[in-house]
Amino acid sequence: MAQGQQSPRWALTRGSFSVALSLSLILLLLLTATASASEEYDYYSWQSDNFHNGRFYTKQPMCIDIPTDLRLCHNVGYKKMRLPNLLDHETMPEVKQQAGSWVPLVAKRCHADTQVFLCSLFAPVCLDRPIYPCRSLCEAVRDSCAPVMETYGFPWPEMLTCDKFPIDNDLCIPMQFAGNHPSPPTVPKVCPPCDNELKVDHIMDYYCASDFVMKMKIKEVKKEKGDKKLIAAQKKKKVLKWGVLRKKDLKKLTLYIKNGANCPCSQLDSLSSNFLIMGRKVDQQLLLTSIHKWDKRSKELKFAIKFIKSHQCPTFHPIFQ
Repeated sequence: MAQGQQSPRWALTRGSFSVALSLSLILLLLLTATASASEEYDYYSWQSDNFHNGRFYTKQPMCIDIPTDLRLCHNVGYKKMRLPNLLDHETMPEVKQQAGSWVPLVAKRCHADTQVFLCSLFAPVCLDRPIYPCRSLCEAVRDSCAPVMETYGFPWPEMLTCDKFPIDNDLCIPMQFAGNHPSPPTVPKVCPPCDNELKVDHIMDYYCASDFVMKMKIKEVKKEKGDKKLIAAQKKKKVLKWGVLRKKDLKKLTLYIKNGANCPCSQLDSLSSNFLIMGRKVDQQLLLTSIHKWDKRSKELKFAIKFIKSHQCPTFHPIFQ
């Protein structure tokens, strides 16, 4: 199909929908437009002129309930998903492992449609043919969220290259909040590693996604080449997760908030307390992924630290942390 043409039956544009429509309503409209929808689908291939990512499944895709422990997509707005999904994950354990690494990105609220976009791929809705996200939806989420990912040393992944997805005059999932973006902030956005709630779920997400975790004091904070540089105090540090760290790394420990020289981090306004520090190693630099003041009165922190001792993290590939 040429880029300027519309499919006679499957044309779907952003203008066809009100901004206020929820994803579930959009998918309901798509469902009524299809000839039929069943519990299992004989789908072998699909490819269009503007989406060169056709797939061949050796077994019939199944329609299954989205499990409650698939945290990325359990509350996305529909109850059943297609497996294999649109990222070629064929088993639910594989879906859970890979989707788990994206939960922190949704929590960052870098774009209102981040969850819609990711779940359209990780947990696609059950219809008689796969429904992909529109290219404009991918581009909007990428443009808003890629800078956040870069803070942690991650580029926008190749598997989410937006040119792979259909243009908006094909059948696809459009942006849900087009034209409904908030006014530009009058103050700088908080540094991403500093913008995390002190909640058990958040702490455990970052614990599993980070290379190392420790309790420590910070001696000094400086700016260096656009980054925020955190120099650890020489006092004893308690390592809760070693990962890539070695004992020699603790002697002159320095951490960085990538591109964080000018963004605020309220936790660092006072360096008198201990901190819960999480991070990962990128190109020999130790990058901060999360920071919390070590509040002895916090029940959430106490429970999380106790839980850490026996918690087995999933073995997912860390696309985003």
